[in-house]
Amino acid sequence: METINTNTLIAESLKTAMSYTAYRSLTIEHAANKTSTGPDQSEAYVNYTKLGDARMRRLDKTVKISEEVQAVAKAAKTKTTWLVLTESWCGDAGHALPVINKIAELNDNLDLKIVLRDENVDLMNQFLTNGGMSIPKLIQIENDVVTGTWGPRPSTATAMVNEFKEANGGLTPAFKESLQGWYNKDKGQNIASDIAGLLG
Repeated sequence: METINTNTLIAESLKTAMSYTAYRSLTIEHAANKTSTGPDQSEAYVNYTKLGDARMRRLDKTVKISEEVQAVAKAAKTKTTWLVLTESWCGDAGHALPVINKIAELNDNLDLKIVLRDENVDLMNQFLTNGGMSIPKLIQIENDVVTGTWGPRPSTATAMVNEFKEANGGLTPAFKESLQGWYNKDKGQNIASDIAGLLG
């Protein structure tokens, strides 16, 4: 019963899903208007949206996909949809989406679609991370079947976060800053490798 429900929710979400180009236009618009996607229009979320837009703008120009990942992406023979749940204010999504888009652009069989989490809560609830609605969350669909998921963070960052939480009970502002430093240094390579692993 749950499988049918999940498939139905995915099918419904795909009807309203955006392309990456449309999502970028949406985030650019929100950043310019000092607003955010989702119900929270606080100054913090508006600033996160502005930061995310700047991050995606930079990564859209600078991210490089390794030859190994390119080879995996170009070899994909099955029509594959990557349905990503996100919001404009999500810091991890700002790093991940430009990388995922660059990989999807390598092969016409790879189709990146984006939906907003808070407009698709029922679907989000089918793909929780440790009981939480963590984003971005990528759902890989092949022949109407979910064949994998990814998110909200690349594998190395996830290990760093889990280790820090275990030792300290939560994430501190200093840790979050060091995590951003790791993202900047990694330049999307861990994300690209994880995504290639889904296809492999």
